[in-house]
Amino acid sequence: MKKLIGAMLACLLAGGLMAAEPPDFNTDTGGLKSERGITDLGSEDNPAPLKNFRKDGDAYARQYMHQPPMIPHDTRNYEVDSKVNKCLACHSFKNAAAMKAPKISPTHFETRDGVTLGEVSPRRYFCLQCHVPQVDAKPLVDNTFKPVESLN
Repeated sequence: MKKLIGAMLACLLAGGLMAAEPPDFNTDTGGLKSERGITDLGSEDNPAPLKNFRKDGDAYARQYMHQPPMIPHDTRNYEVDSKVNKCLACHSFKNAAAMKAPKISPTHFETRDGVTLGEVSPRRYFCLQCHVPQVDAKPLVDNTFKPVESLN
């Protein structure tokens, strides 16, 4: 067994296994369009320009029951990690009135077992998992979605 392992190592070191042709990958998009356009997946293209975020404004209407509110402003460069949450600088119970921002929902203080905590629950701490800022992007696909009538 030791001889076999030694022979394999010698082959690797000599580049015997490294000389094999790399596998051929299919990078064709099949004509599908995405944010990259119809650029071949294996090529580099100029990045799309950044979208224009709306300046602070009125809240967006919700389109379905239990939809998390959408963010009506830019969140680029907001620090949200295990130690800091920039969103809470405006939306915490303590700061919301002074910042004229909506308060964080009381549901964000509950654990999955229904226990109410004194601070935001870890499962609700990373705001951008559910709440997203809106931009001036055109839809990538046709959309025939109709909002719930009772929300209009």
